[in-house]
Amino acid sequence: MIEFTNCNIDRISIHGIGNKTNGEDLTISNSIVEISDIRARELLYKFFLSSFSDPEYYSFTFSNEDFTLNPVYIFSKVIFDNVNLFHDTTKDLAKLLYELSVHPQIKAGDLFVAYFTGISLDNIIVDGIGLFKSENKQSFLKLQSEGYSYSINHDEGINIEKLDKGCLILNTQNDKGYKICLVDKSNKSAETQYWKDDFLKVKPIANEFFQTNQFLSVAKNFVTKQFSKEFEVSRAEQIDLLNKSVEYFKLHETFDKNEFETDVFKNQEVIDSFRNFDSQFRQDNDIELSDQFDISQKAVKKQARIFKSVLKLDKNFHIYIHGDRELIQQGVDPDGRKYYKIYFKEES
Repeated sequence: MIEFTNCNIDRISIHGIGNKTNGEDLTISNSIVEISDIRARELLYKFFLSSFSDPEYYSFTFSNEDFTLNPVYIFSKVIFDNVNLFHDTTKDLAKLLYELSVHPQIKAGDLFVAYFTGISLDNIIVDGIGLFKSENKQSFLKLQSEGYSYSINHDEGINIEKLDKGCLILNTQNDKGYKICLVDKSNKSAETQYWKDDFLKVKPIANEFFQTNQFLSVAKNFVTKQFSKEFEVSRAEQIDLLNKSVEYFKLHETFDKNEFETDVFKNQEVIDSFRNFDSQFRQDNDIELSDQFDISQKAVKKQARIFKSVLKLDKNFHIYIHGDRELIQQGVDPDGRKYYKIYFKEES
């Protein structure tokens, strides 16, 4: 668990990062930013840290999995080892990001680098380095009053509710590539995943959250994309399997792959199909999953939001299927019209 109640922003540097391909400049600041306004500091806390209240954790990686060659890891270690080198090292980070900002769709923006103290991580106090890039400015109106008269002007600024790209590097697990939280809410196309893949070069930490989250993704993709290709199944049957998949994770503290397959899919042909799909999914996505692991209920809650249990019938009806599949039956009447028959005990 991560907590920022007693966290303090020790120092901040800001640099302007243009798009090199589009002929935009890199603007390196001469010194750290002094923040004397208490309200401005409070807003910065919110802007920087509110997106990390319930994070998924990553660590640095590099070619051949040697994270010690990762430039951002190297710069982070320099700062953690000697915070007096903070500002000069932020210049190196800005230069690195600028050199990687070559895709024409990458937006220019401001890179904030902040040093935090007093972060509570699993009840242990650690320091952290925050890298934040703001790419989108918003227009706002400024009202000024003089006596009984008003004037209206406009300006542009950063919306503190919308952090475009962020990374919080925590000074723990140095020997494993640090523990890192990540935010990337813009430029979702594969061509512009430069923040996570090219600049930071991070990978998810294979903890219980990662294992649970990934295996539920495997199950969801199998049921929605592969199951109907190999077997004659209705949409209601697909939804039933999605519900059973989530239900297994909700009711168990530990995951066992063989038990999951038997409880959810039951039929050996379906189980064999799932195993083939699972193996190919892991290979295509370059992930390693265990067949037994502790289940993260936080990950289950996150994934359950996207496991759709809605049966859409033309544009007339939506049926939400949450429980017993035996209480809904599909058929066709003598006129060729399709129907569902639903059994229930009470209505509300």
